[in-house]
Amino acid sequence: MSKFIAVARLEQLDSGKPLVVELGRTSVALFRSGERVFALDDTCSHSGGPLSEAEACDGFALCSWHGARFALDTGRCAGPPASRDVRSYVARIRDGVIELEQPD
Repeated sequence: MSKFIAVARLEQLDSGKPLVVELGRTSVALFRSGERVFALDDTCSHSGGPLSEAEACDGFALCSWHGARFALDTGRCAGPPASRDVRSYVARIRDGVIELEQPD
């Protein structure tokens, strides 16, 4: 059975501004789209820029350093200069709390 960890309250996460949280020793960028929350590694696979500073638009995170694009729901690399995906995490909202599935 999966274990979920509380990382933030939903009201801390605005639709237009990502939030960085810690999951163990990993920094994770949270993105909100309506009532859905997405979670990606906070480090761009191109040159290490913080995805918590990315702009979220049309289902993608656009890295503020060089414009690499990643799908919010899967972490799939969708545009250069990055060529590798970033890790995505299962996120859920329970009673106003954002929880992330703890990786194995």
